[in-house]
Amino acid sequence: MEHWPAFEAKMRKNGESAAAIAAFKHNYQQLVAGATGLLPESSLEAVDSLPSLKKEPRSEEETTALLSRCAVLKLNGGLGTSMGLEKAKSLLTVKDDKTFLDLIVDQIRALRKKHNATTRCILMNSFATSDDTTAYLDKHHPWLTKEQGWELLQSASPKVDAATLAPATCAASPELEWCPPGHGDVYPSLAGSGLLDKLLQDGVRYLFVSNADNLGATLDLDILAFFARSGAPFLMEVCRRTNADKKGGHLARRKGDASALLLRESAQCPDEDKAAFEDVERHRFFNTNNLWVDLEALKKVLDASSNACLELPLIRNKKTVNPRDASSAPVFQLETAMGAAIECFPGATALVVPRSRFAPVKTCADLLLLRSDAYEIDAAGSVRCVKDPAPLVKLDDKHYKLVDALDKLVLEMPSLYQASSLTVQGPVEFGPGLVVCGDVVIVNKGSKAVRVEQQMLVSDTFDLTEK
Repeated sequence: MEHWPAFEAKMRKNGESAAAIAAFKHNYQQLVAGATGLLPESSLEAVDSLPSLKKEPRSEEETTALLSRCAVLKLNGGLGTSMGLEKAKSLLTVKDDKTFLDLIVDQIRALRKKHNATTRCILMNSFATSDDTTAYLDKHHPWLTKEQGWELLQSASPKVDAATLAPATCAASPELEWCPPGHGDVYPSLAGSGLLDKLLQDGVRYLFVSNADNLGATLDLDILAFFARSGAPFLMEVCRRTNADKKGGHLARRKGDASALLLRESAQCPDEDKAAFEDVERHRFFNTNNLWVDLEALKKVLDASSNACLELPLIRNKKTVNPRDASSAPVFQLETAMGAAIECFPGATALVVPRSRFAPVKTCADLLLLRSDAYEIDAAGSVRCVKDPAPLVKLDDKHYKLVDALDKLVLEMPSLYQASSLTVQGPVEFGPGLVVCGDVVIVNKGSKAVRVEQQMLVSDTFDLTEK
């Protein structure tokens, strides 16, 4: 830990809270100790069954009381760079001229109005998204920015020189010496900002946390009632894994401790255990990243900790100090995942929820599907799929990876209401009047975009390659 004083001084100079510094120190200690974070299959037991979401009978008075003791926190720190965005991803227009942020705010407003409740809305922004988000809200939803505690700022972590384990340096661009600490930072940020104490002081006990780009993650009253009645300190919403989810993390238990749940991510799985990790019949449940936290329990766990932080397992990402320059110095970015906190709360539980509560927009294929008539926005601002299961959309990354490219090629949204799947290979321009039914593959082997419009495509492969 010879370099720790330099890290501590750097973080203090940057204005990071004592809680953020303590959390980073815990991560750095794991790095120096050579912790791998690996969880071998031999150390785990599979989770066979979990309770499933069901209707929770309650009076309107109980609903209003629960909502007034609940806050919604949306993780809003991402820029959506994988989709070619250079602003907060939540400012992307997703449907009916509404952005993710519009829909989130509309949902909160509708809940408050319907149930006469005071449910709080909190956005956890990063140093990269705070200004954009604030400016947008000031223009379109100024009432929210007038509320105290609407914004929680994510802390920043110093990058670590991979060769020396000292603070990384980049004299030409000092801002590149810093990185986001992962969404596990939600806990030290709540504590270090004083927001945790303020929420408890205001009578808020239950916190629902989810990603801003997951439009399925609405505040569900049945889950809130279940969580409140359960007395559990922490609840993770999970879904049944399918082959499409086999690369993602899963729930498990440590061998010999049947009471405690843990989350194993792919990076924590030894190579020799990959087959077991991807066995969706053995490891049946994955984390939706929709979490419910009892703030009184969080306060107790933090107060009882020797270093005032949740001891989350380290996620060590090896990068270069300048992500756009592969020849720049190798660094470690130290991160944690908020779902890993399930192991930090004795009595934590998980709840199996419908797949509809996990609808993240990670690719332009997700965005195309969401913008189509396969989804609709209801009066409460919730986005829902009007058919089950949702159509599967696959777009050629060479031509549709970035939002600008998608908007250029999709002049008018195809109807996917009757579709089971749509696969597009090559540059295809979507014009008006296109209806997709069943399983459709559209192919263009040429380099020039070919337009398709004013027709119904029914379960077949359509080769548009110009002869």
